[in-house]
Amino acid sequence: MKRLNRIITVFCAAILLFTACTTQKSYMIEVPVPEREPGQTDVVGLVTEKLETVRVGFIGLGMRGPGAVERFTYIPGTEVVALCDIVPERVEACQEILRRRNLPEAAAYSGSEDAWKALCERDDIDLVYIVTDWKNHAQMGVYAMEHGKHVAIEVPAAMTMDEIWALINTAEKTRKHCMQLENCVYDFFELTTLNMAQQGLFGEVLHVEGSYIHNLEDFWPYYYNNWRMDYNRTHRGDVYPTHGMGPACQLLDIHRGDRMKYLVAMDTKAVNGPAYIERTTGEKVTDFKNGDHTLTLIRTEKEKTIHIQHNVMTPRPYSRMYQLTGTDGFANKYPVQQYCLRPTQVAADEVPDHENLNAHGAVSKEVREALMLKYKHPIHQELEEIAKKVGGHGGMDFIMDYRLVYCLQNGLPLDMDVYDLAEWCCLPELTALSIENNSAPVAIPDFTRGAWNKIQGYRHAFAE
Repeated sequence: MKRLNRIITVFCAAILLFTACTTQKSYMIEVPVPEREPGQTDVVGLVTEKLETVRVGFIGLGMRGPGAVERFTYIPGTEVVALCDIVPERVEACQEILRRRNLPEAAAYSGSEDAWKALCERDDIDLVYIVTDWKNHAQMGVYAMEHGKHVAIEVPAAMTMDEIWALINTAEKTRKHCMQLENCVYDFFELTTLNMAQQGLFGEVLHVEGSYIHNLEDFWPYYYNNWRMDYNRTHRGDVYPTHGMGPACQLLDIHRGDRMKYLVAMDTKAVNGPAYIERTTGEKVTDFKNGDHTLTLIRTEKEKTIHIQHNVMTPRPYSRMYQLTGTDGFANKYPVQQYCLRPTQVAADEVPDHENLNAHGAVSKEVREALMLKYKHPIHQELEEIAKKVGGHGGMDFIMDYRLVYCLQNGLPLDMDVYDLAEWCCLPELTALSIENNSAPVAIPDFTRGAWNKIQGYRHAFAE
């Protein structure tokens, strides 16, 4: 009897051990999603009243602001109404831009950290264009929407989950547009490749990659009050993800038929940041948080994957990575532009050297150029010439501003909405959360709160 009991005990223990080993356990870190207030609804596909003239107020006239002011002087149907910066000389420099373009001076706000509020409170502004440091983006966007303005906010538009939800809730309550000024989605290679993907050239897109790899050593001294280096010193994770995230998410129709479910992140130790501070100030740094290189993996509801990297500290060459892997093709922008396709994906009468294509190598330069010409996006067909003339990162900035104005003038959904802003900006806090918990998976909230499948497929809107 004792022997039988021992056998039964061992057998039960084996069953329990087998069950423990084969049962999947979830160690996902969950992030709370606040409930909508009664009467508040989503703004997926939001359209607002047409604006014949878009009257703009600019806040922040340092590194990026003056270029934005000048670009708007080339966009028909716009009026620069007000300019604001804490430094009065910057306001005057932008007034000179207007004078040079034979336009009237704008109302000026400066000299106070709260001067921007008076600009937002004006009743003759439709759009507030925010180009300050990251720390002030979200509060300015919320305040502007609360005062009846559409807002366009430089990247990243928000740095914390609290800021993200504040922007979402304010946009939903006020029914005002809240767009992040992500220029890289208008790059000529990226937008052409997006058009190819939308027309099925790559088959089903399974995996995408993006990054911000840019050695900022020469630029650190030009950030007002050293704010950007200070931010990297005090924050861990991918603090500047949107240049890689934007094009990647558009390729995968994020919150337009798919959504991001969770991420895992890790980083290297911090070396070059502390060394720069010690070299330039003499301070011995022991509390620098941001690693020299941060990488993030994301999985979507439809079992697609995204790989994002951040590195502003090492001499690695500039790269936004931008890669696409589909069931029938591949695209890559860095370090060289290339497409890899099945031979059947390209018709011989439309692309030269069709016989040389194969599924294992990149198409020739001639084939790539022919493909890019054939699939040139309608936006580039209309704007490429003037965009390259006006400039702004090779024309991306001008196209971004032009499309914003075009959609406001025609009462169309913007190319990027507040949920794009949220999805592309959630990485700073969520990657830090993952890294600080031994690279644990972190659930990514559904920022649309149930509306992610409401629209099928990402598309740019055009007036009929």
